[in-house]
Amino acid sequence: MTTAPMRRAAKRPLIVWDAVVTSILLGLLGVLTFGVSVFGAFLAMASDPCGARDCNTDLIGLGVLAAMGLPWLVLVGTIVVAILFLVKRWIAFWVPLAGAPVIVATWFIGAAIAAAGVPGG
Repeated sequence: MTTAPMRRAAKRPLIVWDAVVTSILLGLLGVLTFGVSVFGAFLAMASDPCGARDCNTDLIGLGVLAAMGLPWLVLVGTIVVAILFLVKRWIAFWVPLAGAPVIVATWFIGAAIAAAGVPGG
């Protein structure tokens, strides 16, 4: 009894437009991340009223760090997921589009943490 040689499953062809659009969107996501991170640095001004009030400067600092650092972590995660999708030859252009609102949301998370360090308004 002879067995037929096993064939490898044919790989899906690379979807060129998807790879190009995903690359462009990842580049734009990097620009967005930089902008959000810069605006995160401005959260340090949340401590301006602290001369007259008793503020939790550690919490304000944590909020600033979160607003500046979390967007970069989300960017790295988005890039990794997009690359995995491209390697598997799945449609990947939506990955950076889904990462963009998450990056913006990280600024609001940092802003909420920083605002919690300033008592009453």
